[in-house]
Amino acid sequence: MIASIDPFHAIAISREAHALEAQGRSILHMEFGQPSTGAPAAAIARAHHVLDTDPMGYWESQALKERIAHLYTERHGVSVEAEQVLLTCGASPGLVLALTSLFAPGARVATARPGYVAYRNTLKALYLEPVEVGCGPAERYQISAAALAALDPAPDGLILASPANPTGTIIPADELARIAQVCADRGIRIVSDEIYHGLSFGESAHSMLEYAPDAVIVNSFSKYFSMAGWRLGWIVVPPALIDAARARMGNLFLTPPVLAQQAGLAAFDCTDELEAHVETYRRNRQLLLDALPALGLARIAPPDGAFYIYADVGHLTQDSLGFCQRLLRETGVATAPGIDFDPVDGHRFIRFSFAVSTDRVEDAIARMIPWFAAQGGA
Repeated sequence: MIASIDPFHAIAISREAHALEAQGRSILHMEFGQPSTGAPAAAIARAHHVLDTDPMGYWESQALKERIAHLYTERHGVSVEAEQVLLTCGASPGLVLALTSLFAPGARVATARPGYVAYRNTLKALYLEPVEVGCGPAERYQISAAALAALDPAPDGLILASPANPTGTIIPADELARIAQVCADRGIRIVSDEIYHGLSFGESAHSMLEYAPDAVIVNSFSKYFSMAGWRLGWIVVPPALIDAARARMGNLFLTPPVLAQQAGLAAFDCTDELEAHVETYRRNRQLLLDALPALGLARIAPPDGAFYIYADVGHLTQDSLGFCQRLLRETGVATAPGIDFDPVDGHRFIRFSFAVSTDRVEDAIARMIPWFAAQGGA
């Protein structure tokens, strides 16, 4: 039997957006969660040097692993050994490594709904069973310790994300601690997707390692470090899982690109440049929050971090995919339909990414205000 995988509809939206762009249309890309800025200048300079001097090959940077391990000490106050860090070709292979290292086919793994589309589909592709827990405004669109405690039977695992995609919501420290305790009591293994760490607009996000030392952490250079196209990420595993995870990495993916590893190490020294990106996202977020009432969008998930706004458009449509297609064709603003993130209620939500330049956010707002008013939204 071959696993049935749902399509990623935002990719179809993006494909149409690029086709319209090729025809000469002005398109504003707010459909993907990828920074419009490139890699930091020092990372690019390092890559040029490596291209000129290094033939490259299969290689794993010990210096980069040590720098990542140190990040958890300086940012979260937890001790991680460099050998617990496995460098990956982005967070997506990291998720595969985490899940296959922890679970056998048939295992049940809980996720929040709405949640990142690839959680559900990667679980299905690996013949694991997604256990989606509906999370709405009352739960700030995040899974809770109480919801996990109520699941009967207990799932084998949990995929957690804070800040989350598509909502940007952050789980407070005390709730993370309660979730860790429920998981410890019920034998639930934790995979914590921390890809949006560094991108928060109030209290900083906490790592699950602060509360569950045996959690597996997934992270990437794609978001905060603005290096999505470099395909570089990492996972942190507890010592007992190092051999299993390394065996899977070596057989399935070999090593990440040498060029990306060298550039990634340089990116760690570009804090000022990277923090300037965060300030741009902060401005963009506020522009959208200020503009949403004029669009008639009053019900949104609290965007504590990441660079998304997940908005309820149920008063305008019950077909979020068709809505996003019309919005794109009629205004040139590309967004993501909620059905990617929530197969039950996503037909009435859309997601905006504000990981673009501020002038593009302003342009998008100017285009959308009259369009939403014409739909009866304002």
